[in-house]
Amino acid sequence: MKGIAFPDRLTGVVATGTEATGLSQRQPVMQRITISIDDELDETLDAIIADRAYNSRSEAMRDMLRDAIERWRQENSQSAYCVANLSYVFDRRIRSLPQRLADIQHAHHDLVAASTLVRLDHDHSLESVMLKGPTAQVKAFADRVRAERGVRFGSINILDVETGDDHEHADAHDHHGHAHLSPRG
Repeated sequence: MKGIAFPDRLTGVVATGTEATGLSQRQPVMQRITISIDDELDETLDAIIADRAYNSRSEAMRDMLRDAIERWRQENSQSAYCVANLSYVFDRRIRSLPQRLADIQHAHHDLVAASTLVRLDHDHSLESVMLKGPTAQVKAFADRVRAERGVRFGSINILDVETGDDHEHADAHDHHGHAHLSPRG
C-alpha cells in the first residue's frame, strides 16, 4: 500500500497507505468484467460520472450495480401477499406489442387492480399497472411484462401486506368478499 495516492473526492486531499483506505489489510480482489454499450448510453454514463464526481467508471458501475442488486432484493421479498406498481415504457411499433400487453393483463385480471396509459409521443407510451395478490404471482406477472420485446424502463415497487379482517374500531361492517391488505412493518 505504500506510495499509492488516494485523493478524496470531496476535498481533493491526498492520503497514502492505510490511512487513505482505513484498512490495515489487503484490498479485496476485484473481478474484471467487460460490457458493450452504445454511444448514447456511454455519454449518459459519462454525464453521471461527472455529476456525481466519481473518480472512475469502475467506481460508478460498482455503485449502479449495488443499487440494482438492492432493488432485486426488494423484488425478491418472501412475503406471501403484496400490492405493487409496475411501470414501463413500450414502443407501439413493435409488432402486436400493445395487444400482447393488454392480453397479459386480461389473463391476470385477478392481479391487475388498475392501469393507466400515458402516450408520450407518436410511438411510445408509459403504462403504470397497479397489482395486488400473492407476491410470487405479482412478481411473475412483472417479469413476464418486462421481458416482452419493446418494453423498456420496467420498474416495480412492491409493498408487503398482511391480509385479514382485523379492525381497530368497533363498527361492524361487511367486506363483500374482500379482505383488507394492511401494510407490513
